[in-house]
Amino acid sequence: MTATSSWYFPNGSLATPTQPLALDVKTAGWTYCGIDVYDFSTSTKQVEIDLGNREAVIVPLSSLSVDVHLNDKKYGLAGRPGVFAAVADWFYAPLGSKFSLSAQSGEVAVCTAIATKEFAAHHGMASSVPVEPRGAGFATRQVNNIATPDSFQGADRIIICEVLTPGGNWSSWPPHRHDGIAGCPNMNEEIYYFRIGKQLSDHGDAEGRGYFHAYTVDKKVDDTITLSDGDVYILPAGYHGPSIAAPEYPMYFLNVLAGPAEDRTMAFCDDPSHHWIRDAWKTQKLDARVPMTSAKGRVNN
Repeated sequence: MTATSSWYFPNGSLATPTQPLALDVKTAGWTYCGIDVYDFSTSTKQVEIDLGNREAVIVPLSSLSVDVHLNDKKYGLAGRPGVFAAVADWFYAPLGSKFSLSAQSGEVAVCTAIATKEFAAHHGMASSVPVEPRGAGFATRQVNNIATPDSFQGADRIIICEVLTPGGNWSSWPPHRHDGIAGCPNMNEEIYYFRIGKQLSDHGDAEGRGYFHAYTVDKKVDDTITLSDGDVYILPAGYHGPSIAAPEYPMYFLNVLAGPAEDRTMAFCDDPSHHWIRDAWKTQKLDARVPMTSAKGRVNN
């Protein structure tokens, strides 16, 4: 087994003096995806961002409200106390935008992708985010389709969704890949940004633990990672799954995807050894704890 530390970034390893998380294409060693997290609970209450050759999706994580100032307009995003508390508003910033973010407290994610086409700015309302129960049985989880190809067409390459997994359940299951090799034609780089809660916490907890598995077709990479709150794992290639939430420690991850295709896609290839599991779900019930949240707050406790 090869431990691929270059794909796994423990909490704090991507921190800067002003950010808890800063991951760009150079650090990741790939072509398209990035993510920055800003913490407005510090003395910083406003940040200036120049996207250059990137487009972005802004997602409040634990900030109750976020203002985006772009082209002399202010967009007020309704946030949330934490990722386990509610679905939040979001914002698409076009290729090459220069804008500022301001908030009184909490964390905000700026997810980015290298782009070539300019689209219009867009304020996405929490109430319009499609919330999808996925899987069944112990693999039931919630997917918030923020800026996926089906939910939002006004982007060049970036794809964004959130996944919430109740304690004791599995996500990213069955294992799948989208690496453009070995008979799988679809290619997307993907970032997993994990927050691990504790029982009914609104946001991540330092005691939270989870597990993640990733492996490549040639078996040169076979990682089984013990996750803590705030960890990041990047997928330039290979199968990923499962993501396992320990009992009483619900798991959240923010997915950032982008690739070379002119038409955005979330198409993937299952590990053929486990593809049959999708048929097994047809005879299983959804976990009653899902959906966990909505735009109005918690759904199931």
